[in-house]
Amino acid sequence: MRFTFCPLFSGSSGNAIFVGAGDTRILIDGGMPGRSIENALREIGILPETLTGIAVTHEHSDHVKGVGILSRKYRIPVYANERTWNAMARTVGEVEPRNRRVFETEEDFYIGDLALLPFSIPHDAADPVGYRVFYGGRSIGTATDMGYMQKKVLKTLAGVDVLLLESNHDPDLLMQNPHYSLYLKQRILSNHGHLSNEASAKALLDLYGTGVRQVLLGHLSGENNTPELALATAAEHLSRAGVALNEDIHLDLAWRDRVSKKFEIE
Repeated sequence: MRFTFCPLFSGSSGNAIFVGAGDTRILIDGGMPGRSIENALREIGILPETLTGIAVTHEHSDHVKGVGILSRKYRIPVYANERTWNAMARTVGEVEPRNRRVFETEEDFYIGDLALLPFSIPHDAADPVGYRVFYGGRSIGTATDMGYMQKKVLKTLAGVDVLLLESNHDPDLLMQNPHYSLYLKQRILSNHGHLSNEASAKALLDLYGTGVRQVLLGHLSGENNTPELALATAAEHLSRAGVALNEDIHLDLAWRDRVSKKFEIE
């Protein structure tokens, strides 16, 4: 059976990723209004009422804004670690006790036919995680909202079939942004902030060395980055290392405000 992976939204304004296999359909995060997520799901042929679960990475509103709405409307179980549950309680609102599922970070668990491994990431949240999701010997990964790429994260994501990798900002654009306070700029640039284009490109080379061959650059800032700049930075680093773009490794973009490419992994 096919293993489907499709970012519905990826950016500072909201995040939601669809993953499906067999009879299982899940979201990783639900950080847009419920109606927006419903429409995006229908765009790829998925009825929201058929969702098996929602797995949350962390409590920031751009990752959980629509989680409670969807769970209450369609009676969908929500999965998060205990500290994230506590931190997102006010934003998510009431979730039926039977739909409140708690996992331990770094310990795998199942949602239907999918096995999920939640791994710790460096971000300014209560207990943030990325996910590697397995099905039938294949796997996909999410690696966004990270201040830097840790060696243990690289090891966890080694050889993943398709990866969503953060390429959030260009430091020069960020520092020149008149709408951001110095505090916010320092937060984004910190080891618990977000990966810059440069840091993402370096991580991409390390991941290539583990066998990763298909990557979507995601969580691009709407003000401090452009798709062209993110791709150009990655392409430059790959070329310098002798890695041929679209031959040795394939890059795509995960869009901030619309459905991205859908991958069907055989």
